[in-house]
Amino acid sequence: MSQMTMIQALRDAMDVMLARDPNVVVYGQDVGYFGGVFRCTEGLQKKYGSQRVFDAPISEGGIVGTAVGMGAYGLRPVVEIQFADYVYPAFDQIVSEAARLRYRSAGDFTAPLTMRMPCGGGIYGGQTHSQSPEAIFTQVCGLRTVMPSNPYDAKGLLIASIECDDPVIFLEPKRLYNGPFDGHHDRPVVPWSSHPKGEVPQGHYSVPLDCADIVRAGAAVTIISYGTMVHVVQAAVLEAGVDAEIIDLRSLWPLDLDTLVASVKKTGRCVIVHEATRACGLGAELSSLMQEHCFYDLEAPIERVTGWDTPYPHAQEWLYFPTPKRVIGALQRVLEA
Repeated sequence: MSQMTMIQALRDAMDVMLARDPNVVVYGQDVGYFGGVFRCTEGLQKKYGSQRVFDAPISEGGIVGTAVGMGAYGLRPVVEIQFADYVYPAFDQIVSEAARLRYRSAGDFTAPLTMRMPCGGGIYGGQTHSQSPEAIFTQVCGLRTVMPSNPYDAKGLLIASIECDDPVIFLEPKRLYNGPFDGHHDRPVVPWSSHPKGEVPQGHYSVPLDCADIVRAGAAVTIISYGTMVHVVQAAVLEAGVDAEIIDLRSLWPLDLDTLVASVKKTGRCVIVHEATRACGLGAELSSLMQEHCFYDLEAPIERVTGWDTPYPHAQEWLYFPTPKRVIGALQRVLEA
């Protein structure tokens, strides 16, 4: 075991797979010589050479389009979109080509590519460096969508994604790169070295792509979350003194529905928390599924705590970011209903 930040865990996952599989290649904007804007690929080009780890032009459509072709010919490309906010020019390649290739070829071809994207706010990135576009991808048939909340899961999920024959959208909450963030921006930064999930096994291991994690067992209410919000939710539960069961989705789609349904049927109450906008966010689908499968077990209306339906603000970031205070308000409403 080694103590790692999420950046180090992601780099280690790529290192492991580059060493194990000669068909793995890593590329994107500034990921080669520079090591990526967040240094997630630092040192990999020097170790594996510029034919395995290399820089790409500023063309997200070109990056993903070439990755689809590489995948069809047997390679396993791992491409980085520098910020999730930049992925939109590649959307046609992702939806019309990568996600459809297996189906349209009747299984003759696959698109085993992993698309890494830093996402979310909390770093004063403003409207074009803070978006959480996960719901756009979970709606697309043929894609897998993943978002880790800690270094242990980040490494295991990335290895599983690279080994998967389906295209995987791998979203990385950049506010968690260097430490768990509980939503209290005015408090000192906490390093991953003080968190149990900062302990990461050396070498190869994987985390299943369709399995949620029960972060905290509880009986009073189920809280469903993912990414940075997992840590915000934990802070809220601690502050409120609520016996909540906290579930980290990890795999946003396919969804571990059985784990969610079992928990909500047990507690009878449900709060869903995510950073993305509220309207048509993943929380809306989760709420609908819990209503369909747990209707006769629910004792209160399902609550959602989300970002607002506005562009991500720069000056007022902490009015947008879902905080423990907002989560506590939702918990009080469902418990008092």
